Amino acid sequence: MTTDPVRDETPAQRMDRNYAEILQEMRVAQTGVQLLLAFLLTLAFTPRFGTLDLFQLRVYVLSLVLGATATALLIAPAPFHRLVFRRRLKLELVRTSSKLLLAGLVLLKLALAAALLLILDVVLGLWPAVWITAGLVLWFGFWWFVLPLRYRARSARQAARAVAAQAVSVQAVSVQETAVETVAGDAVSADAVLDRLAGDVGARPDPQFRQHV
Repeated sequence: MTTDPVRDETPAQRMDRNYAEILQEMRVAQTGVQLLLAFLLTLAFTPRFGTLDLFQLRVYVLSLVLGATATALLIAPAPFHRLVFRRRLKLELVRTSSKLLLAGLVLLKLALAAALLLILDVVLGLWPAVWITAGLVLWFGFWWFVLPLRYRARSARQAARAVAAQAVSVQAVSVQETAVETVAGDAVSADAVLDRLAGDVGARPDPQFRQHV
């Protein structure tokens, strides 16, 4: 069984660590989506809810549905793990949980945007609510997705440059070894020619002469 040279861990240990990290991240996301969902559920029983117009009601329903679907995705790794327990599907569990976490975060972002649009529409009016919500969506998107993807792309470029530099270094060493072997082969061939000439004339050549050849 191979080990990771960076962390000195086996593939099984790496998957356990990755799954533990995913669970920790999901706990953070679950806190936010649960608070949002609780707010939306209790909002329907407040006196102000009856004054909402049709557009605001649709935004409310959209936010509620998005929050519920985000909750489902962020909790999904728990039953997934229980149903595949001791089935040697840890790799599939880690990969699926990672995808569920990303999808849940996207839905959580949309649910937050819809909830903000609803509240700001009630407080400020439609168009101020639209502009402020759009700005907040971009703000969330930058910190949640754009920034880590930039670092990810930078790391990939650095890794590609390192691999290219290593390939060039290996190629240079190979060229040097080939040149040394060629020079050594030429020297052996020259010695063989001199030995043959010496055999033809019945005498060996002067060593100093061989050095000049």
